[in-house]
Amino acid sequence: MTTSNFSRRRFLQTTAGSAALAAGGMPFFGGQQAFAAGLAEQQLRTVGLSVTVQDRILNDFKVKSGIGSVSGKADIFPNTQTEILSGSDSYDCWEIIGERLAAMVATDKLAPAPASSIPNWAGIRETFTKPSDRWDLNRQIVGQIWEDESQQRLNMIPTVFNYDSIGYRPDLVDAEEASTWAALFDPKFKGKTGLNVDPLIAFGQAVMAMNTLGLLEVANPGNPDAAAIEEAAKFLISKKKEGQFRALWGDFGELVNLLASGEMVIADAWQPAVMAVKAQGVECSYATMKEGYRGWAIGVAPLKTSPNLEAVAAYADYWLSGPPAVAVSEQGYYSPTTNVKEAMDPDKYAFWYEGAPWVGEAERGIKEGDLRDGGSLETRAANVAYWHQWPDEYDLLIQKWDEFLTA
Repeated sequence: MTTSNFSRRRFLQTTAGSAALAAGGMPFFGGQQAFAAGLAEQQLRTVGLSVTVQDRILNDFKVKSGIGSVSGKADIFPNTQTEILSGSDSYDCWEIIGERLAAMVATDKLAPAPASSIPNWAGIRETFTKPSDRWDLNRQIVGQIWEDESQQRLNMIPTVFNYDSIGYRPDLVDAEEASTWAALFDPKFKGKTGLNVDPLIAFGQAVMAMNTLGLLEVANPGNPDAAAIEEAAKFLISKKKEGQFRALWGDFGELVNLLASGEMVIADAWQPAVMAVKAQGVECSYATMKEGYRGWAIGVAPLKTSPNLEAVAAYADYWLSGPPAVAVSEQGYYSPTTNVKEAMDPDKYAFWYEGAPWVGEAERGIKEGDLRDGGSLETRAANVAYWHQWPDEYDLLIQKWDEFLTA
C-alpha cells in the first residue's frame, strides 16, 4: 500500500468544517439530526453503481445533513475509472469497489479520510479491521481500504458488502447444478447464461470454473498469472463463439429483466437482483457455491480534486448511521456497520443477518418461514473463495478482455 502525502492537516484546511474536525470529530449523525452546520455551503457530487447511488438515499442524506446540494451519477466501474484517470474533476467521491482502489492510489487520485472524521466508524465490523490469515493482506478488503497498516486513514469508507454467487431460476435449473461456477459455462444452458461486463469479475469466474473442470490449477482466482489469463481468455472466447451467453450484463435492471423473463436462467448475479425477480412473483434463488463466494465491498472514496471533503466525510458517516444500512440490507446486501442491528426491525435483522426464518406477512416474494439463501452472514463469510482484488497482470487481462469482446 502506498502512503499518500495528503495529510490530515491538509484535509482540515480543505474543508469548511475544519474546526469541528480539529476538535475531535464531527457531530454524530443519527435520527433526524443535521450532520454539521457548515455543510450548507458544500455540495456532494458522487458517482457509483446504481445499487448505491440511489435517489432515496441521496435525498435522505440531503435532508438530514442540511447540505447545500446533492447529485449522483450511476455508471459501471470501468467507465468511471477511465473518466477519473483521464482527469475529470466532476465528482467529490467515487463509490468504488475495493479492488479498484489500487489504481486510484497508484495515480494519486485519493484524499484518504481520517477514521476519526467518521464517528460511526466505531461500529465497523472486524472484517474491515482484522486481517484473515487465509490471504495476503492486499488480497483482502482490510488490506485495500486503509492507507497503510497503521489504520489511521481510509482510502475508502466501506458502505456495503456481500459475497456474490450465481442467481438462477429454480423452476428451470436444479439447485445442485447451480452450485458451481462451472454451471455458467455448461452447454446444457447454452444461450441462457449471463456474465458481468466487468472483466475483473468475469475472468475470476472463468478461472474458478476452469479449476473445477480440471482445466487450470489457480490458487487465487482473483489474481491469475499471465499463463492462466491466456488460457481463461481462450476458454471465454470459445464459449462466446459457441453461443453460451445470452448477455454480458452491467445494469441491475437489465439483469432483473433477463432473469424474470427466462431469457437467462442462470447468471453471475447480485443478490438484490435475485430479490427483485422474486418480488415480481417469479421463482429465483441465489446459489450456495461449492468453490466459495466472491467477496467484495463498495465504499466512499474521497477524491483529491474535491473542494467538498467535509461533505464526503458526512456522506460516508451517514451510510454507517443506520437508515441507509437498513435499505441495502433489505435488498440483500450487508452493511459494514453493526449499527444496522439497532436501526432494523429485530425479526428482519434475524432473517437477513442471522439465518432465521422470515416472520410475518409476505414481502417482495419472501414468505413466512422462508430462509435467506446461503444462511447467516457468519456462514456465508466462512465460504469465501477470494476477495476481489487488483490483478498483477491487469494490462494483459484487459487486452484479453478486449479480444473476447471483439471475438
